[in-house]
Amino acid sequence: MKTGYRFFPLMLVCVSISVLNSQGQSFADWVSGFPDGCTSVTAGRLATFDGSVVTSHTDDSHRTRSSVTIVPGTDHPRGSYTEMHRRINDDTKAMPSYAFQKTGEIPQVSRTYGFINSAYPCMNEAQLGIGESTFGGRPELRSDAGLIDCQDLIRLMLERCKTVREALELTGALLKQYGWNDAGECLTIADKNEVWHLEIVGPGKGEIGAVWVAQRVPDDHVSVNANASTIKEINLSDGDYFKASENVFDVARKYGWWKEGESFRFCYAYAPESRTSFASRRREWRVFNLLAPGLKLDPNSENFPFSVKPDKLVTLEDLITVFKDYYEGTEFNFVKDITVTDEQGKTILSPMANPFMPYDMNKIFKINGGWGWMGERTIARWYTMYATIIQCRSWLPDDVGGLVWFAQDNVATSVYIPVFCSVTDLPQTYKVDGRETGFSDESAWWAFNRLSTLTAQRWGDMRKDVDAVWDPLQKDIISRTTEIEKQVSGIQDAADRRSLLTEFTINWGNEVVRKAWKLGDLLWTKYDEKF
Repeated sequence: MKTGYRFFPLMLVCVSISVLNSQGQSFADWVSGFPDGCTSVTAGRLATFDGSVVTSHTDDSHRTRSSVTIVPGTDHPRGSYTEMHRRINDDTKAMPSYAFQKTGEIPQVSRTYGFINSAYPCMNEAQLGIGESTFGGRPELRSDAGLIDCQDLIRLMLERCKTVREALELTGALLKQYGWNDAGECLTIADKNEVWHLEIVGPGKGEIGAVWVAQRVPDDHVSVNANASTIKEINLSDGDYFKASENVFDVARKYGWWKEGESFRFCYAYAPESRTSFASRRREWRVFNLLAPGLKLDPNSENFPFSVKPDKLVTLEDLITVFKDYYEGTEFNFVKDITVTDEQGKTILSPMANPFMPYDMNKIFKINGGWGWMGERTIARWYTMYATIIQCRSWLPDDVGGLVWFAQDNVATSVYIPVFCSVTDLPQTYKVDGRETGFSDESAWWAFNRLSTLTAQRWGDMRKDVDAVWDPLQKDIISRTTEIEKQVSGIQDAADRRSLLTEFTINWGNEVVRKAWKLGDLLWTKYDEKF
């Protein structure tokens, strides 16, 4: 039996709860009040090392499920319908979660594609991949009259579309007829040829519909969305790079957020508050700074380019490095001022200092001013549920070319496994929702969650033990994935290809979970009495 306590140093926990009690706030309210926030990095086919089109997603959430399953392609009877929902907070389970409230039904199509069903579904069998990042938008736009929320729209895209442009056309038709009931969202949608950012807000309280705009990332560029609207000027006469709802100007004019003769910038018309958040802007800068350092962008800027050309072709390893980042080596390292004196009398960063303490602890100890929704935050987060890096590759058969690199929990202490878009099953532990069960050694997420929590207790030392295991293993996984792709690409029978790829994915999932438990046990033992 594994030990699964999610803890932080007792003194800090006691201080935090004491402060909460003095403010009349319950611990449950404190936890449930955290906002979600996700990061998505995209890359065109001429910006990557092998010609992949890339999208990605860190599901940085305190409520979404940790489980992931495979939904097969399905034939549906004539006249059938599919349900639409909205997410509502559910605190009846072992941990804070979401419940799904039915909002209505829409007609089902005759045939739906199979897809990888993570909390935000991420890829279908036709190599359509999607990432997500919430930016909120103006509260006046939120409407409860619509039927479709973010997760359902992504599902509908993956069930019904092969290409980004098909997904954008579907979005326009469905949201006009059935309406959007969610906050402002950015979906980063990739196929074998191109990647676009789609930003959606509601049509106004009580209204049916949506306001949306989409911008294509140039083939030789990379882009990022980090919980802020980033689309500015739009040129709807250039359909190869811009698309929008027919009301994109009218709603802004109606509410007085824009008038004729002024420069129209979507982000300032519909989500201006997202541009003031350093939690977003700093991540935008950091992604571009890591992939295009030659631009020497100002980290304090309010706006950055929608996309940039990277200094060199972006590799999978580059993207993994981006998602593990917490500003180490920059002036924005949150824990740079937590120092101690070593045995030689030198001032060094304390091994106890870590960048993953919860918000209120950082406010108490005034670490770099604290961080949060409007303050600072890193790319890697302690509350990440899972992360994806998605490759769409035109030169391979769809069942081989579509590849989701999938990591559980905090990416800084995790490892990605390959999940091909055609797999018919996943490791059993990946299908267990750790938030619903509470701690369970049957859940892959808990293996990585425990490891992340332990590593944060003495980050300066423990991270080296974790990296010593994960870094070479990640290289091995990437290398062996290339080998299996070559092997199965020569197999004519599609069923045989899917079988081999499924076995490959399951074996790696089982292996990394086994190592995560073992590595956590090592940390418990090696650092006993040193937390």
